[in-house]
Amino acid sequence: MGAVHHARAAQSDRGVRAHLCRTDGPDRASAGRVDLRRHRRAGPASGAARGYFAVRPGVGDEGGARDVPQDARARDAERRDYRRICRAGRGQYRRHPRPDDRRATGADMSEDKPADATDTDRDDVPEKDESENGENKTPIFRKPMFWIITIAVVAVLVIGGTLYYLHSRQFESTDDAFVDAHIVRIAPEVSGTLIEVADLDNRHVKAGQLLAVIKPSGPQAQLAEAQAGIDQATAQYSQAQAQIAAAVATRDQTQSQALAPIAAATKAAQDLARYESLARIDRSAVASTQLDQARANARSTAGQAAAARRQVSSADAQIAVARKAADAAGALIKARRAQADQARITLNDLRLTAPVSGQVVNRSINVGSYVAPGTQVMAIVPDAMWITANFKETQLKDMRLGQEVTIKVDAFPDVEFRGRVDSIQRGAGQAFSILPPQNATGNFVKVVQRVPVRITFLIGKDYPDPRNYPIGPGMSVVPTVKVR
Repeated sequence: MGAVHHARAAQSDRGVRAHLCRTDGPDRASAGRVDLRRHRRAGPASGAARGYFAVRPGVGDEGGARDVPQDARARDAERRDYRRICRAGRGQYRRHPRPDDRRATGADMSEDKPADATDTDRDDVPEKDESENGENKTPIFRKPMFWIITIAVVAVLVIGGTLYYLHSRQFESTDDAFVDAHIVRIAPEVSGTLIEVADLDNRHVKAGQLLAVIKPSGPQAQLAEAQAGIDQATAQYSQAQAQIAAAVATRDQTQSQALAPIAAATKAAQDLARYESLARIDRSAVASTQLDQARANARSTAGQAAAARRQVSSADAQIAVARKAADAAGALIKARRAQADQARITLNDLRLTAPVSGQVVNRSINVGSYVAPGTQVMAIVPDAMWITANFKETQLKDMRLGQEVTIKVDAFPDVEFRGRVDSIQRGAGQAFSILPPQNATGNFVKVVQRVPVRITFLIGKDYPDPRNYPIGPGMSVVPTVKVR
């Protein structure tokens, strides 16, 4: 039974190849021909049926001995020819022999069972050469070309990595960077109702361009009142100036009229002094009547001179009064002019204009809206912008002012802007926070601090102009500083 089971297993394993060899091979019944089938493990029925090997004469089946093949040379030639035929027709059906596929022992061959036509000999079936169907190829790692390619790839990777490392040492970059600018917030200085608002949302404006107008009811009346006060004060000033001129003329006339009495009083006083001097020397030299007349004349002329001087002083006082009136009129003119200027300023404040050139953003007003002083109604992003890049403190070793910077804006990844280092803050950002950290107590964990670095855009014919792109404060950028 073991031989039968083994024959059936061999038949299913051989499949088509065994069938082809069986049908195309020579007849087993012919004596002296090659039989490619496997011998049955049962006992021999006859010499012709047992095929290639025959049991020696006089030897029993139990011995398992086989007879020497007859005409071995002819059979070998026929076997080689038949193997070539099998290889040419069904090389793809190459059979892998099993380790336990061995010839039947003498005990199996002693069983008296007929030979099965489908049970072929595995040892005699022609097999396909492994080198011909490609299943026994040389491993790829044993081929010289494999190692040449591997070494070349490794060399390229090493050289490329070294060049990349040397190149990256020349630059310092960070993604903690943003566009910054002095945002101008527009707010009215007076209250009122808007009667005109320019439609300039997200549009570029120039310095001095009109943005909105507040209803000018009160300031116009104030300006008219101030202008009337200026006219009145001007008239008063003119009148005071005329009074000053009249007083000056009167004083001049009085002074000219006072010259004669003053001169007469002076002469009379001199005559009296001479007579009195002579009388002291010699009383007989001067009569008493002459002395008395000289004294009376001196007193009379002195009184006239004093009156003339008082008239001159009165004229001077009138001039002073007229000048004070003129000064008062001049001060009133200045006050009225100041009121007029204030009214004009108020009227000017009713017109909201752009203080700088830039883009209007965050507009929150419309025609008819009521605004109060100090209320923000819109903002302007100026054309002058810069980059605030927070570099690690370990990246500032070779960073200097004026170094070139390549700027990549996240919104425009295909555009490469240029800039330069404008300033480096002296101190980390946390030192200027509202509540700076206190590391004097408790556990301390060292954290690399960041230092703000200001980078300005370069504008020229060789560089993209950031003003031509919608770039604004807060947008993320990646600056790369060439430090070496």
